This record gives sequence, C-alpha cells and structure tokens, in this order.
Amino acid sequence: MNRPVLSALLALAWLALARSVEPVHLLSAALIGLIVPRMVSPFLPPAGPVNWGAALRLTAVVLWDILVSNLVVARLVLGPLARMQPMWLRVPLACDHAQVNALFATIITTTPGTVSCVVDEVAHCIWVHALNADDGPAMVADMKTRYEAPLMAVFGVNPQRSGDDGRA
Repeated sequence: MNRPVLSALLALAWLALARSVEPVHLLSAALIGLIVPRMVSPFLPPAGPVNWGAALRLTAVVLWDILVSNLVVARLVLGPLARMQPMWLRVPLACDHAQVNALFATIITTTPGTVSCVVDEVAHCIWVHALNADDGPAMVADMKTRYEAPLMAVFGVNPQRSGDDGRA
C-alpha cells in the first residue's frame, strides 16, 4: 500500500456513501481502498513527504475561515447590495508545485466570499473573483499568508518567485 492516506479516504468515502458499516460494505470499502490506488498510481505523481503537523494546523485555519466567512457573507448578502464591492484579484503563485497550487486554488474557492478562481499557469497566478473586496492587496496578502505559505510548509516547498499586490 504505497498511498495509505488515499486508501483510507477512499474507504471512508465508500462507507459514507453506503451509509452503512455492515460487513459487505466494510469489505467493499477495504477492496476499494486497496485496489483503486494501485490502479491510478501510474497517473499520480510520486508521493512526497508531508508535514502532518502543518497540515493539521492548516486544516484548522481553513475550517475556521469557512465558518467565519459564511457568517460574513450571510450578513453581506442579507444587507444592502450596494455595499458589495466585487473585484478580480490577481494572486501571484510563489512556486510551481502542482499540488500546492491546486490545493491553494481549492481552499480559495471553498472559503465563502470568493465566487470563483482560475489558475493561470502561464502568468503564474490565480485569478480570484471576490464578492466583496474593500482592500484587494490586503486580501491577496491574507490568502498567501493564511493558505499558500502553510501549504508550502506542508509539502516542504520553498518559494521560487516573489509576489505583487494582486490588484487586477
């Protein structure tokens, strides 16, 4: 088993979808957890080391931010719509690590208040459509500090380029 976390997540996902822990579902989950990672391993990059402490801290930060952002967005949407200041933000990428950049984009779109984002590999940035951006450069700096830097710590990646203020 060369990807135990993937195996465990697949097995747990199967049990969640089945909504049962009957023996047949436990056996199915175990088989899926063992077989699927072996089938897709030729298509996955080699698994690198992961700093699990940094990963758990980042998970806590993201879950907290999702909770707080939901409340902020609810207050914003239920209030006068004229208060909203939507803006496209350019978030420069600090590295070319595919997993870091994909997870960074995923975290950004998971956090309420960001409507969508596009990873622009040519320009080495992520374009983020923010629902309300009073201070675009501060939002970009916050995303990079709260999510990108910890993601690079999780995967042991060093920055390869410097960023800018991110205003579109």
